[in-house]
Amino acid sequence: MKTLAGAICALALFASGAQAQTVKDFLAQVMVKWTAPFEPFQVIDNIYYVGTDGIAVYIIKTSDGLILMDTGVPQSTGMIKDHIAKLGFKVSDIKIILNSHAHFDHTGGFAEIKKDTGAQLIAGVRDKPLLESGTYPGDEKNTDIGFPPVKVDRTVTEGDKVTLGGTTLTAHATPGHSPGCTSWEMTVKDGSENREVLFFCSGTVALNRLVGNPTHAGIVDDYRSTYAKAKAMKIDVLLGPHPEVYGMQAKRAAMKDGAPNPFVKPGELATYAATLEQDFDKQLARQTAALQKAN
Repeated sequence: MKTLAGAICALALFASGAQAQTVKDFLAQVMVKWTAPFEPFQVIDNIYYVGTDGIAVYIIKTSDGLILMDTGVPQSTGMIKDHIAKLGFKVSDIKIILNSHAHFDHTGGFAEIKKDTGAQLIAGVRDKPLLESGTYPGDEKNTDIGFPPVKVDRTVTEGDKVTLGGTTLTAHATPGHSPGCTSWEMTVKDGSENREVLFFCSGTVALNRLVGNPTHAGIVDDYRSTYAKAKAMKIDVLLGPHPEVYGMQAKRAAMKDGAPNPFVKPGELATYAATLEQDFDKQLARQTAALQKAN
């Protein structure tokens, strides 16, 4: 993920006309991994992975139906549905759809799945206009990174809770990557232990402009507040929007009956957040220098 994020960030420094074509070419490369299949599996307790090899999507099983966390790009929606069914679940049992952030690689299937299920879509308040317009913040006219618009039924801010069938998730505002970037925390059982799980929204710079004409107002402060919050959180299981965030493939390969769950790794979030912050500082310096040179 770090490599991909760095590459995308570098592309973001191009002039807008050249940027669109460059981003299009880049997306054609990463789309291969983003749409490649990955066998669905149980991560821990009632959390299941139903995403692709390059984009993470999760199902949370409750006694009153399913919670879907994110989707993939539009062309992967059928695969995600198949993954849900392969685990023995019914797509029609999805009652709530949660979003981490309003970028097309995590929102592309929302409109279709919401239409199929009538599920309630819940997202960070500052991402609502993006979801309902199907656009990337600060680059609304670039159709290469657009997605089918979808109605948001409920918005959340810091500390708001979403409950279904005895399972509760707490929303944490972690803006920067998108204005309404929201990380979701829940408690699961790991044998006789309780574990805190965080579906971390993201903290990469990606296509965002940090200086000059920033992607959204207050973006630098948003990122810094998110890194500080993430480093202070006590999380046992880190999950994220892309498998590379938490080494999903390697952990999946290490899962064995009777052995400790490799996804339980206290302190991983703090370490990852510190790495993100270091990369952010580098990207901010580069964008600042490029802006100064251009002027």
